[in-house]
Amino acid sequence: MEEPNLKYIKELSEGDIIFENKLISVLKKELPIEYEEFLKNFKEQNFIKTADNVHKLKHKISILGLAKGYEEASIFENDLRERKEIKGYESFVKNIEILIDFLSAPLNKIL
Repeated sequence: MEEPNLKYIKELSEGDIIFENKLISVLKKELPIEYEEFLKNFKEQNFIKTADNVHKLKHKISILGLAKGYEEASIFENDLRERKEIKGYESFVKNIEILIDFLSAPLNKIL
């Protein structure tokens, strides 16, 4: 199982701790809200809106270092848009919950 990390954020920030803190704060705020919206839309079987939610969330998956999770989310998003058999739900949910757990730590613990 992949572990969340800040490698991409650290590369992007080029050592700017203020930028890192701001970006992580945005992720901490947005991720749970977007996840709840995803769950609501999925439960209501509104697969186009759900695909839009996945599209937003998959970028956060990538930013936090889950390369395989990003690939899986991309497939899940496409399956939702094409209304194919939806196999990626459990994996997607697990990855998002791992990220929410990771981000729930205080900033000084994450950085």
